[in-house]
Amino acid sequence: MTVKFDKLLSILKDMRSVVIAFSGGVDSTFLLKAVKESGIRHLAVTGYSETMPESELRFAEDTAKTIGAVHMVIKTDEMSNPEFTGNPRNRCFHCKDELFSKLLNIAAEESFNHVVDGSNADDLSDWRPGRQAAVKHGVRSPLIEAGFSKDEIRELSKEMGLPTWSKPASPCLSSRFPYGVEITKDALKRVELSEEFLKGLGFNELRVRSHNDIARIEIKSGEIDRMLEKEMREAVAHQLKKFGFKYVAVDMEGFRSGKLNE
Repeated sequence: MTVKFDKLLSILKDMRSVVIAFSGGVDSTFLLKAVKESGIRHLAVTGYSETMPESELRFAEDTAKTIGAVHMVIKTDEMSNPEFTGNPRNRCFHCKDELFSKLLNIAAEESFNHVVDGSNADDLSDWRPGRQAAVKHGVRSPLIEAGFSKDEIRELSKEMGLPTWSKPASPCLSSRFPYGVEITKDALKRVELSEEFLKGLGFNELRVRSHNDIARIEIKSGEIDRMLEKEMREAVAHQLKKFGFKYVAVDMEGFRSGKLNE
C-alpha cells in the first residue's frame, strides 16, 4: 500500500498544480489529503446545486478545513439542462460535463495545470457515464493511475485518521429517481428532507427512492424489523407524507447501492 501511495504522490508532484473536483466523499477526500501532503499548489472545488444535500455541502466544507486545503464552493446549473432533468441513462454525464466545464475555466483563469477527480480503479468496472465526461474534458484521475481500489482507499483513510474512512457512499440526490422520471427541484427537496429525517432516527445507510408519489425506503436488511415496528412505521409514514409523498413503502430486499441501475 505504501508503494501505491508513494506512486500517487509522485503522480501529483509531476502535475505541479491541480484543481480538484471535491465532493467530500471517501475518494475525493483521500485524494485531497494526498494532494496536501504532496505540497503542490491546489484548489479544491465543490460544485453545489439542488442535487446535493445541504448536510453534504457542510461536511465537505468542514473536511477541507480539517485537511487545511484551499477550498471554494461554486454553483452548478445542471438543473437548467433538460438533458439532465429528463433523467436519461447517461444523466451523470450531463452533470459532470457541467461541473468539469466550470472547473476547467477556473483552472485556466487561475493558471492551474490540471483538473483531477477522485475516481478509483473500481469505477472502471461499473456503469459510470460521468467517466465519459472526464475523458471528454481531459480530467485526470490520479487514484486510477496509481491503481487504488475503494477498499484500499478506505484502509489508508482510516490509518490517516480521515473522517471519511467509514462514510457510506452518498451519490447525488438525482440517483433516487428511476431513469426517465423527470427530476424537479421540489422532488429533490422532498427526497433530501425524507433522508435527513430517517438519518435523524438512526438509519445511516439508506436511500429514499422516488417513484412519483411513492417513497420506496431502502435500509439495511437488519434494520427492517425496527422500521416496521408500529410506532416507527407510523411516524415515518406521517412525516414523509408531510414532505409530499402520498404513499410510503419499505423495500423488503433492503439497501443495495446502484439498485436502480438494475
